[in-house]
Amino acid sequence: MGALLSLILSMLLCLLPAPAAADWSCDGDQLRVETVAGAVDPTGLPGGVPNTSAGTLPGDGVLIHWREMTLQLPRTNNAGAPSYTDGRWWWRVEDPLQPEFLQRRGSIVAYDCQPLP
Repeated sequence: MGALLSLILSMLLCLLPAPAAADWSCDGDQLRVETVAGAVDPTGLPGGVPNTSAGTLPGDGVLIHWREMTLQLPRTNNAGAPSYTDGRWWWRVEDPLQPEFLQRRGSIVAYDCQPLP
């Protein structure tokens, strides 16, 4: 029974899409961003899911790996390019040559980011 369950779980993991990833340099340190799908099932709702933006859905998010930290930021419902925040950290790629990476620490700290070649 356990072997069958392991086989089924392995097959399901192969069917799930791998998260998309991108590498950046932010304030001189490598930053890796992985987009992750949320728990929304767009086919399960009558009329589809409202508020889709650039291929993302409510419930989607990003994992940001930077300076020995991993941040998990959910997608916001803001208009425009998809943005992600947990209230302290903010990530948005409206301009692919200069994404926005911000941190609220009393005031707003903006990190200078560029895509890695």
